[in-house]
Amino acid sequence: MTGPHSVPSLALPQVSFLPAYIPPEIDMEQVQADVADDGISVPAADQADVPALRQVIEDARSEGIDLKIVVIDLNPPVDTPLRDIATEVGQAHPGSTVLAMSPSFAGTYSPAFDRVTLEAGQDVAKTGDPVQSSKNFVGELTTPHFPWTPFTIVLVLTVAMAVVATRFLQLRGKQDKAADSASTCAD
Repeated sequence: MTGPHSVPSLALPQVSFLPAYIPPEIDMEQVQADVADDGISVPAADQADVPALRQVIEDARSEGIDLKIVVIDLNPPVDTPLRDIATEVGQAHPGSTVLAMSPSFAGTYSPAFDRVTLEAGQDVAKTGDPVQSSKNFVGELTTPHFPWTPFTIVLVLTVAMAVVATRFLQLRGKQDKAADSASTCAD
């Protein structure tokens, strides 16, 4: 017995965005109100971190980054809800870069930074300490990175020019050889 030879197509409606999943334990209205107040939303247990987090926000501002920080005290099953939280906060504060953290995960949103840079920042923002995680995140955003795109373009163009030059020299060599053969036969 053989299986189907093609995968059946499913008629799914076109969705321009994926629905956000924010755990029901997160009071997004309170998070939005806290962030609107001073750019920081932390649970009651982490209130002692607020002055240090304010300093991180000021340091980011001096680097030209409008940073918002959201700390939640529970880990969602996966890190995706943190990105959804960061996206919701970021959309409420246009132009802002948002870092949402739980004890083991981080999620980010920013219209100013590319996803690769944000992912690198997320990776270093998983320390379990909101202040250190925030510092690490800002440090990653402000660290100059090697310009891979221009390097790749120059490298590809150099290789293409080398291929064309090699082919040109091959053809010229064949022509010279044919001309030498013709002059030798004529003698």
